[in-house]
Amino acid sequence: MKDSINQAKRPPDIPQADGDVQGRLITALLDPRRYPHPAKRVQVMETHISWVLLAGRYAYKMKKSVDLGFLNFTDLSSRRHYCEEELRLNRRLAPQLYLGVIPLGGTAEMPEIGAEPAIEYAVKMRRFAASQQLDRLAEHGKILPEHMDSLAAKIAHFHNGLPSAEPAAGLGSATATQAAVLQTFKQLQAALAGTENEARVAGLRQAIETEYGVRKEHLERRLAEGFVRECHGDLHLGNIALIRGQSVPFDCIEFSPSLRWIDVMNEVAFTVMDLLHRQRSELAYRFLNAYLEATGDYGGVPLLPFYLAYRAAVRAMVSAIRAGQSNLSKRDKAAALASCSSFLDLATACLAQQRPALIITHGLPGSGKTTFSQAALERLQAMRIRSDVERKRLFGLGALGDSRSHTGGIYHAEATARTYARLHDLARALLAAGFPVIVDAAFLKREEREHFRMLADELAAPFAIASLKASSGIMQSRIVKRQSESSDASEADLEVLKLLQEKEEVLAPQEQAYTIEFVNEKEGFGSEDSAWKKLERLLDGR
Repeated sequence: MKDSINQAKRPPDIPQADGDVQGRLITALLDPRRYPHPAKRVQVMETHISWVLLAGRYAYKMKKSVDLGFLNFTDLSSRRHYCEEELRLNRRLAPQLYLGVIPLGGTAEMPEIGAEPAIEYAVKMRRFAASQQLDRLAEHGKILPEHMDSLAAKIAHFHNGLPSAEPAAGLGSATATQAAVLQTFKQLQAALAGTENEARVAGLRQAIETEYGVRKEHLERRLAEGFVRECHGDLHLGNIALIRGQSVPFDCIEFSPSLRWIDVMNEVAFTVMDLLHRQRSELAYRFLNAYLEATGDYGGVPLLPFYLAYRAAVRAMVSAIRAGQSNLSKRDKAAALASCSSFLDLATACLAQQRPALIITHGLPGSGKTTFSQAALERLQAMRIRSDVERKRLFGLGALGDSRSHTGGIYHAEATARTYARLHDLARALLAAGFPVIVDAAFLKREEREHFRMLADELAAPFAIASLKASSGIMQSRIVKRQSESSDASEADLEVLKLLQEKEEVLAPQEQAYTIEFVNEKEGFGSEDSAWKKLERLLDGR
C-alpha cells in the first residue's frame, strides 16, 4: 500500500541503497545545512517506493529508482512526472500540505535544493503531527463523531466535483474491477500457501466471485451512469489527518490510474471497512450515512458488501505479505498473521451480512425524530433516509437550502406524495440489498405508515414504528432554536407544528403491536435503554 510522510515501514539511520547515486544523495541530505530553511536535524523514512526526508517544518518526498512491474521509476523523467502527478492529485484534497515539486541540483554529494539542472526531484510538503492521523487517533479512542461528519462532507464534495470516466477507456469497468480483485487474491493465496488460512482464502475467493457475478451488470451500469471517477484511491484512516479540527485526506495513489479511477462507492467502502475492522461500527455508519445524505448516491449501496469484502481482502493481503518477510521477529510475524486473519473474518462477514429490517419514525416537528434516527443508525448499523433531505433533493435543493427560493413551494400535497414515494423506492432498494433501513419522516397519516408496513411484509423484513414523544413546550423550544441556527434540513416552524398537531392521525390499536415509544424530553436517547431493547427484540423477531 501507499506510504505517508509520517508513517513508513522502516526508519533507517542511513538509506539501504548506500552505494548508488540516490543513496549518496539521501546521505548528503541528512545534513541540516543543505536546506534553505531552519532544520535542527533531519530524519529519513523509507518504504519500498519512496524516501521521505523530514527537515524542520517540511518534508521532501523522493521516488526511488525502482521497477516493480506495477510502477517504473527508473528514469529521472518518470520520477519527475509522478512527483507532479502526486502534487496534482493531492492538492485536490490537501492543498495546505502539498507545496510544490522541487528540483534538486548540484551533485549527489553536494546537493542544492531548488537548483537546476536537476539530478533528482522531490515533492515538498508541510509536515503535521503523526499523532493526528486518524489511525493513530483510533488506536487511542480519540476519533470523534464530528471528525466523521467533517470527512463525509469533504469526500462528498470532492466526489461530486470530479469528472466521470469515459466508459470506452475501460477504467473502472466491471472487468477492470474483477481483475483488481483477482490480483489481490492471487497475491493473498501465494502469501498464505501451506498455512491454516489457505482454505479460508479459497472459500472467500469463491464467495466474492459469486458476488461479482450477481453485481456485474450493476457495476457496468454505474460506469455508464458516471460514478467511476478519479478518486483518492487509498482512503484508509492512515491516509487521513486531523488538521485544525478538519479531516484532511492525503497520499492519493499517483502511480496507477486503474487504482484511482474507481467507483466512488469503492472509495467510501475503504474508510467504512477500516472503521469496522477497528470495532467502530457506530462511526462507520455515521460516516457512510452522512456521505449518502450529502450525495444521494443510494444506488451504490447494493455494491457495498462486495467492495467492503474486497477492501478487507486487500488489507489481509498486506498483512500476509508482511508476515512472510524474513527479517520479522516472531512477535511481529504473529501480529501480522493475526491481523490478516481478522481482515479475512471481516471480509467473510461483509459478504454474509443479510439482515434487512424496516423502522419508520412517527412524530411531530421537534419531537426528536432525527436525533433518534442518528442514534439508531449508529447502534443498529442501518441506512437512514430523511424526508426533509429527500424532499429538497427532489426540487434541486441542498439539505440546508431555503425552499422559499423555489417557485410554488415544496410542501404542498403533491410534493409530499412525491417525497413519500421516493422514500418508499429507496427503502425497497436498500432492504433488497440486505440492510436495516430507518425512514426518518413524520408519518402522521395512517395510510403512509401502512404503505411501509406492507413493504416490509412483502420483503419479509421485520417492521417497527419508533414513535417520538415530547411536550409541546419542548418541541416549540427546539423548533425556535433550530430556526435560529439554520443547521438542519427541517424547515418546520411553530405554525407548522400547530397545524400538524391538529391533523395528526393517532396510532391505531393494531399498530401498537409493532410500535416502540421513545419519550424525548432531554437531549439524546441513551437513557431509553428499555425502549432500545424492545426495538431490538422486535427487529430480531423475538
